[in-house]
Amino acid sequence: MITSSVIEDTNETGLAALQTDYDALGEQLARRGVAIDDIKNKVAKYGVAVPSWGVGTGGTRFARFPSPGEPRDIFDKLDDCAVIHQLTGATPSVSLHIPWDKADPADLRAKAEETGLRFDAMNSNTFQDQPDQTHSYKFGSLSHTDPATRAKAVEHNIECIEIGRSIGSKALTVWIGDGSNFPGQSNFTRQFERYLDAMRQVYAALPEDWRLFTEHKIHEPAFYSTVVQDWGTNYLIAQELGPRAFCLVDLGHHAPNVNIEMIVARLIQFGRLGGFHFNDSKYGDDDLDTGSIDPYRLFLVFNELVDAEHRGVANFDPAHMLDQSHNVTDPVESLMASAMEVQRAYTQALLVDRAALEGYQDTNDALMATTTLKSAFRTDVEPILAMARLEKGAAINPIAAFRKSGYRKSAAAERPAVSGSSGGIV
Repeated sequence: MITSSVIEDTNETGLAALQTDYDALGEQLARRGVAIDDIKNKVAKYGVAVPSWGVGTGGTRFARFPSPGEPRDIFDKLDDCAVIHQLTGATPSVSLHIPWDKADPADLRAKAEETGLRFDAMNSNTFQDQPDQTHSYKFGSLSHTDPATRAKAVEHNIECIEIGRSIGSKALTVWIGDGSNFPGQSNFTRQFERYLDAMRQVYAALPEDWRLFTEHKIHEPAFYSTVVQDWGTNYLIAQELGPRAFCLVDLGHHAPNVNIEMIVARLIQFGRLGGFHFNDSKYGDDDLDTGSIDPYRLFLVFNELVDAEHRGVANFDPAHMLDQSHNVTDPVESLMASAMEVQRAYTQALLVDRAALEGYQDTNDALMATTTLKSAFRTDVEPILAMARLEKGAAINPIAAFRKSGYRKSAAAERPAVSGSSGGIV
């Protein structure tokens, strides 16, 4: 991890300016009836999980260009994740992907204790064949026509649950690449029936205090149809499986121009919002850094989440995690920037004047309603985020501190360079 002196030195250079900016913003918010310290304290408690695979360099279908200091295994990944949390104070947990991160649970627990991290939802992998795998997922996994292949996929998901139980996780996320690439290739109804039957077996293996998240995706790698293609099908799955099954919303898994914040509202309304995979997209499932393309949409999603908190929705506890692929940036820097963008959207949503907004909505004052949202979104909340980081012992400017620390250079010296340019994610 990065020495505290590096953080202290970088913070010292920005401390006076931060205090000035924080005081000025506090005065501005006070005129709106908002206590800045209250907002800061809420933001300081907020955390988003980082994906273990996110600290490695991603790739496209065509190529992957490895970066210096690539993590060699889950323990290197946890070191990188610890640095992200050390500098941002916003990423206290890590989500593992099995079998990529498979290791002795005792060793995983020891590393988590050493790095001060905990484990978030487990992620299964039935979209990729592993070495010496006897039943291929080329034509599907949980919905495959072959019962033995489906049984293998069910067995793997149950294995993920058992590993998770050993390391303190409380949820399993299931995403499958099952679908079809040509009309007529699959019978939509029988394929979905097979999927539901397999998922019922996975659900039956859940511990009583666990949740199951299913994730929808409109396309890729099956480009004609996917088995879990949208939030409606995802909702049907949750209804079929039981009360501990929920829908996970990945911001990139939708068609262009889909109203994702309304999907979030619907799932909240009917008690099936399980959580999020935060990223951003321009054309499809781009897995770009969160908030890099459409920060207003991210804010509107958080507006629905804060609205649910404001209304006191029962049993409202969505999981928050980043899910990104970093092809041309330093993965640690991108994940830090994204964690701060998620915090920013949450902070802005906390500034929405709920009473005023509800009044404008009830009187059909469209202009003032949307202006109320824009007023919160346009507020520069960076002083709140930076002050929250400072008070937690993190960095006022995490990326500057990371670069000054020389962590990437040190990692590159210790970890062997990765050669080749294979396609696919890390």
